[in-house]
Order: sequence, then C-alpha cells, then structure tokens
Amino acid sequence: MSKFLRSRFFIIALLIAIVLVTVPSVLSFMGLGSSVRSALGTLATPFRYCFTQVAQAADGFISYFKEFDAINAENRILKDKNAELQNKLRDVEAIKEENEWLYAYLGLKREHIDYEFESALVIGRESGNYMTVLTLNRGSMHDIETNMPVVTENGIVGYVSEAGANWCKVVTILETASSVGAYVKRSGELGLVEGVYELKDNGICQMSYLPSDADIKVGDIILSSGIGSFYPRGLVIGTVTELVPDEFSRSLIARIKPSADLTDLRRVMIIKDFNAYTEDVGGEVNE
Repeated sequence: MSKFLRSRFFIIALLIAIVLVTVPSVLSFMGLGSSVRSALGTLATPFRYCFTQVAQAADGFISYFKEFDAINAENRILKDKNAELQNKLRDVEAIKEENEWLYAYLGLKREHIDYEFESALVIGRESGNYMTVLTLNRGSMHDIETNMPVVTENGIVGYVSEAGANWCKVVTILETASSVGAYVKRSGELGLVEGVYELKDNGICQMSYLPSDADIKVGDIILSSGIGSFYPRGLVIGTVTELVPDEFSRSLIARIKPSADLTDLRRVMIIKDFNAYTEDVGGEVNE
C-alpha cells in the first residue's frame, strides 16, 4: 500500500484532484466562477459533439451486428427449407420416373401377354458413350438364365450372357458377339442384325445378308424375326440410318440405330419365358 502511495501515478492523480477541487473554489471566491464555467462550457462543446457522434456510431454499429445476426439466422432457416424442398423434389422425380417405368412395363405386358418379365436395375456398365456389356441386379435366384432376351419399352437391349446368384451380365446388340435374326417391318425383307466393332462406339449396328435389290429404305423399322436366335419375333431393334454395298459380296448392308437408348439405361426387363412362334409376312401366325 505504501508503495502505491509513493508511486508517480498516485501523486499525479492527487495533484489533479486538488486542482479540480481548489481552483473552482478560488475562482468563485474571486467572483470569476461564472466566467470560468462559461469558458469551460464553450471549450467542452466540441468534445460533447464528438462524444455524441461516437455514441451514436457505436449504437449504430451494435444495431448493424444485431441485424447481421438476424439475417444470418434467416438465411440458415431459408437454406434448411430449400434443402427440404430439394429433397421433396427428388422424391417427386423418383416417383414420376417409377410411374413412367410401370406404365411402360404394363404397356409392354399388355402388348405381349405371353411374355414372362423380370424387372431389373442396371448396377454396372462399361465405360464409354455406348455400353456394350451391362450388369443387372437379377440372377439365378430370380430364375435368370443365359440367353434370355433383355428389352426396354422401346426395343431390344441385348441378352443375358452370364448369371450369378443375384446378378447377371448382358451383352447389348452393339457388341460383336451379338446377332439377331431380323426383318424389315414394311417389306418383310430378311437379314441378320450384328454388332460391328468399328460401329459400336457410334451406337450403330448393321443388318447384313440383304440382296442388292432388297426392298429396304432409310427410315425403315427393323424387327426381330424369331429365326436363328433366342429373341421372340416382333421386338423392335431399330431404324435404318444408311444403306451401303457390301465390299466382299453382291449384297447390301443397312446401318441400324437401336431404338433402345443404350447411353443412359437404368431399368430393363428380362424376358424369362415366351411362346415361340413364327409369323408369315402376310400376318398369318404359325405355332
């Protein structure tokens, strides 16, 4: 305590206190109190203004941060609501996609009442623009066997080449190992649709063994014939995009664009069973 009383700070503070107490008294005794108060008031006016402005600025600064916190809280609420709406939108899109798939599935089922279908999801695929080998989430435990046709509502995808317990591999019609007996829907011209290595990266296969004078045109629809392959008759394969002469024989080759979209397959249908029959060009069906 004695050390504090001897300190420079204490001495200066004491002197200032004495001056503040005695000077006004002395000046008041001398009759100069009011003049001094007036002068001090005049000198203090700018300082009062500064203090007022600083106080207002501090109050505004505090209000700004309060408002900033309120805006942040509102933004967090809006972000949460937006995320909730996005989730609901994804759910709606999923339901819509499911309904569209079921509608297409039922439409194909109504069209081919003799078919036994197994719906499947694509769970794996090769890299590239056009997938030539797919993996599905159905296998032998679902009675899936090799050589079963795989389709969508738009047309042929390919066939099952390998089956595990709960998965299977599908070779698409673009793969070189694929071949489908086919005919031109309009004219009945017969041929064989095959995958060609040079064409598969462009999403194209070809119809071979057509006579040079075959009745086939660009834009013709090609269907499966049910002859010489494990596909039932009448499935859509694709559309003719180009006609070229065969370099090695006096025949014609038709380039075919598959009707099934092989670039973004998510769901397919495996045909587990069907009634095999052939159909004459005139429309007569023979069991």
